[in-house]
Amino acid sequence: MIITKSPFRISFCGGGTDVPYFYEKYGGCVLSTTINKYVYLSMHPLFQNHEYILKYSKLEKVSDIDKIEHNFIRDIFKKFDIHGVDFNSSADIPAGTGLSSSSAFAAALIQICAAYTQRYYSKELIAEMAFALEQKYSPSIGKQDQYATTFGGLNYIEFEQNGQVNVEKLHIPVDGLKRLQNNLMLFYTGINHDSVSILNQQAKEVVGDREKEQALCDLKAYTRKLKEQLLQNNIDAMGSVLRDGWELKRRLNSSMTNLTIDGMYDKAINAGADGGKLLGAGGGGFMLFYVKEQYHGAVREALKTYQEVPVEFETAGVSTIYYA
Repeated sequence: MIITKSPFRISFCGGGTDVPYFYEKYGGCVLSTTINKYVYLSMHPLFQNHEYILKYSKLEKVSDIDKIEHNFIRDIFKKFDIHGVDFNSSADIPAGTGLSSSSAFAAALIQICAAYTQRYYSKELIAEMAFALEQKYSPSIGKQDQYATTFGGLNYIEFEQNGQVNVEKLHIPVDGLKRLQNNLMLFYTGINHDSVSILNQQAKEVVGDREKEQALCDLKAYTRKLKEQLLQNNIDAMGSVLRDGWELKRRLNSSMTNLTIDGMYDKAINAGADGGKLLGAGGGGFMLFYVKEQYHGAVREALKTYQEVPVEFETAGVSTIYYA
């Protein structure tokens, strides 16, 4: 039996600059952190070593690897020559909520297959493999989620024009890190989204549109500003950067927001939040707010009809947690 896990992430700033059509032209960067909510995968040999039993959001029982319906599982099992296994997936938070569930699953899947076949893969290799796997089926996706969930922690991630990715751990004072964690409030909109269609629409609207490309360049500048402010322990800078970055992102894609999301955002701001944003591609999922401690109660009351998820940081990234 082998068990792996990979964390979900929350992205503070820079999303959209991590897609190849942008960073290959201008370069890109994001600032994000992983949280202690995970995708868990387990796998062990079947007595009937010619079959596959796969349990995720559905149940598959097949004897031919080509008949596996789940694209990621089929492709990675083929790559690692996996056969005759009982495979299980579960998660703390459902898919389609903007916390990188697809990338977390892909990274954990590569990790478990490498462990099962007694191979060691570096985090860089896992992240690149996860990106290639996702891009095969979703050509417009970005590259930040695979690196965030694989490496874990609070990171500034830079995407160079030649495709090189640099992951920089942000070492901020302990008191600042605790205050940042404490002042982040995460609420579920109750709406799941189709990130693939939203990202495809964004690509159509952004590519060749100089004004929208400039908005992404401005978002890069906000991301670098946030990095410098956090390193100087100016944690409250998070609020204004979230607010300004959200206004920029809304201009990039007509599918980014809706009346429910706008209503949540306005209620939180009116209750004392410094800033906020929708996580992921848009259209639903989780809203993140930066709220000073004295306004926590007011924001919770304003958003009491929405489920809150406490934010706790994690640093391990994708990992094998049981190997027997």
